[in-house]
Amino acid sequence: MSCTITLKEKGLKLTPQRRLILEIIHDSEGHLTAEEIIEYVQTRVPGVNKSTIYRTLELLEGLDCVFRSEISGRHVYHHAEEGHHHHAVCRSCGKTIDCDEDLFSSIERTLESKFGFHADLHHMVIPGLCRNCQQKVQPAK
Repeated sequence: MSCTITLKEKGLKLTPQRRLILEIIHDSEGHLTAEEIIEYVQTRVPGVNKSTIYRTLELLEGLDCVFRSEISGRHVYHHAEEGHHHHAVCRSCGKTIDCDEDLFSSIERTLESKFGFHADLHHMVIPGLCRNCQQKVQPAK
């Protein structure tokens, strides 16, 4: 795991709790909430305090080892090795569509060239309405 190197470079140890949290997020098929991570860690290592897990998630996010996004009012985490991607989330039914990371690349280039501004658009959540929900709210013709 590349995060191991990052931790060592910062003078931090790869504690058993940090290793377990990284493994859980890395091995996950999708995004996990903090509550799901806490539940899994506590089944594997009883007695680990929730605050330790939250602090570890915050640390790993600060080191760019994991990414945190807010989807449908919940914070979810995914491993940085999965790469950057975006989410289009339907505010009606909650459907989430994963979008490629280059979705906002033209906006990033424009901000850089016109204004000298480097935007951090690596993991955006875009609310809106999916096709099915749009069809439900459109009046019949």
